[in-house]
Amino acid sequence: MPKLKTNRGAAKRFSLTGSGKVKRSKAFASHILTSKTKKRKRNLRKSAILDHVDEKGVKRLIPYL
Repeated sequence: MPKLKTNRGAAKRFSLTGSGKVKRSKAFASHILTSKTKKRKRNLRKSAILDHVDEKGVKRLIPYL
Protein backbone atom coordinates (compact mmCIF):
# COMPACT_ATOMS: atom_id res chain seq x y z
CA MET A 1 0.00 0.00 0.00
CA PRO A 2 1.19 3.56 -0.66
CA LYS A 3 2.01 5.93 2.11
CA LEU A 4 -0.88 8.06 3.40
CA LYS A 5 -0.81 11.81 3.18
CA THR A 6 -1.41 13.82 6.32
CA ASN A 7 -4.06 16.53 6.06
CA ARG A 8 -1.92 19.57 6.82
CA GLY A 9 -4.84 21.69 8.01
CA ALA A 10 -5.77 19.05 10.58
CA ALA A 11 -2.14 18.58 11.62
CA LYS A 12 -1.92 22.27 12.55
CA ARG A 13 -5.15 22.16 14.58
CA PHE A 14 -4.90 18.86 16.46
CA SER A 15 -2.25 17.01 18.44
CA LEU A 16 -2.18 13.77 20.37
CA THR A 17 -1.73 13.42 24.12
CA GLY A 18 0.43 10.74 25.70
CA SER A 19 -2.57 8.49 26.25
CA GLY A 20 -3.68 8.81 22.60
CA LYS A 21 -6.50 11.30 22.99
CA VAL A 22 -6.83 14.15 20.50
CA LYS A 23 -6.17 17.64 21.84
CA ARG A 24 -7.77 20.69 20.23
CA SER A 25 -7.87 24.44 20.76
CA LYS A 26 -11.11 26.28 21.43
CA ALA A 27 -12.93 28.42 18.89
CA PHE A 28 -14.36 31.99 19.14
CA ALA A 29 -11.16 33.55 20.54
CA SER A 30 -9.85 35.44 17.52
CA HIS A 31 -11.93 38.63 17.14
CA ILE A 32 -14.85 40.64 18.56
CA LEU A 33 -13.37 40.13 22.01
CA THR A 34 -14.77 43.31 23.56
CA SER A 35 -18.20 41.79 24.10
CA LYS A 36 -16.81 38.68 25.81
CA THR A 37 -16.10 38.58 29.51
CA LYS A 38 -12.58 38.22 30.97
CA LYS A 39 -13.50 34.83 32.37
CA ARG A 40 -14.77 33.58 29.01
CA LYS A 41 -11.65 34.79 27.16
CA ARG A 42 -9.40 33.24 29.80
CA ASN A 43 -11.15 29.86 29.45
CA LEU A 44 -10.91 30.04 25.64
CA ARG A 45 -7.10 30.09 25.93
CA LYS A 46 -7.07 26.61 27.44
CA SER A 47 -6.91 23.51 25.28
CA ALA A 48 -9.62 20.86 25.25
CA ILE A 49 -9.93 17.15 24.50
CA LEU A 50 -11.78 16.20 21.34
CA ASP A 51 -15.04 14.32 21.87
CA HIS A 52 -14.77 10.57 21.28
CA VAL A 53 -17.42 10.75 18.52
CA ASP A 54 -15.13 12.91 16.33
CA GLU A 55 -11.88 11.16 17.26
CA LYS A 56 -11.97 8.48 14.55
CA GLY A 57 -12.34 10.99 11.72
CA VAL A 58 -9.53 13.23 12.95
CA LYS A 59 -7.15 10.30 13.50
CA ARG A 60 -7.79 9.30 9.87
CA LEU A 61 -6.68 12.78 8.76
CA ILE A 62 -3.47 12.65 10.81
CA PRO A 63 -2.32 9.02 10.53
CA TYR A 64 1.31 9.51 11.63
CA LEU A 65 0.80 11.94 14.49
